[in-house]
Amino acid sequence: MKLVKLIKLNNLQYNANRDPAFYRRPVSEEFRLQAMLNGSGEAKAMFTVEGETLCESTINLPGTFDCKFSYDTAGTRIGVLTIDGANEQFRENVRIDVLDHAPIG
Repeated sequence: MKLVKLIKLNNLQYNANRDPAFYRRPVSEEFRLQAMLNGSGEAKAMFTVEGETLCESTINLPGTFDCKFSYDTAGTRIGVLTIDGANEQFRENVRIDVLDHAPIG
């Protein structure tokens, strides 16, 4: 059984091959990263972007890691989701795109 069942960004299943436009948010609008976890016991989950830890928690398995964050400046950042638990280590890069303003139209 895999530790991580599903990763969601902004309530959509995260897929690195999907057009990043699906996940974009304007400046100051909240992003939401979730990881649905399997197994038993506890897992430590952490999401870092450019060396800064945005969320960190211990989750009772099975359970959900939930991380909410926003940015004041536009740009593309690469975050790293790290989860350790159930004798497994999981690591996934997550692209975070922040727009100057909301799309028009």
